[in-house]
Amino acid sequence: MSNEQLNLLDIFKQVSKTIKTNQASLNEADDYNHDHGDHMVEIFDVITTAMKEKKSADPADQLEYAAQLLRQKSSSGSAQVYAKGLTEASKEISGKTVDMNTILPLLQTLMSGGETKTSTQTQSGAGLGDLLGSLLGGTTSTSSASKDQGLDLGDLLGAGLSYMQSKQSGSSDIEAITKALVNSTQSGEKTYRSQSTELVANTVLQMLSGLASK
Repeated sequence: MSNEQLNLLDIFKQVSKTIKTNQASLNEADDYNHDHGDHMVEIFDVITTAMKEKKSADPADQLEYAAQLLRQKSSSGSAQVYAKGLTEASKEISGKTVDMNTILPLLQTLMSGGETKTSTQTQSGAGLGDLLGSLLGGTTSTSSASKDQGLDLGDLLGAGLSYMQSKQSGSSDIEAITKALVNSTQSGEKTYRSQSTELVANTVLQMLSGLASK
């Protein structure tokens, strides 16, 4: 597959479908309010609605509109994290297209609520970007994109370590990269939030793998 522009609406529609399928298990994993799945369904319903309403807009405008709509529609803690992540992702993608080179750091920013580290930028080829490129059969060149969009040396080394540990435990490539990506965000403090973040990441990576194989 050539490095063509990705459709944000298609991506978020698929994520929304995955979250709805796992709504009950996410609620069950939430041992505090038992409603994390409900909140996640609401979040991605709102984001998908925003993508539909702004389907002809630039990706940066789509993401910022989704952030605004989410702040209006939901006050949950998870919604606040994703709204902030959408705003930061909008800033990162401004003037660029969403493609195989930019989607990974964009996804990381979205899931982390914009709390990704930005110091000590690196051109190392050992990071998540090149892991994804390897998974997709060398169709991407993401180390430079990662360098520009929020993946720092600590993120890359930590992601690589997480990837190797996952592979040693028998995970598939996508499972291993998903865990590495989730571990590079701020979601690890709550098991149920880590679980929902992993669902989001895995869904997007499965989509990218499918597109790359065409």
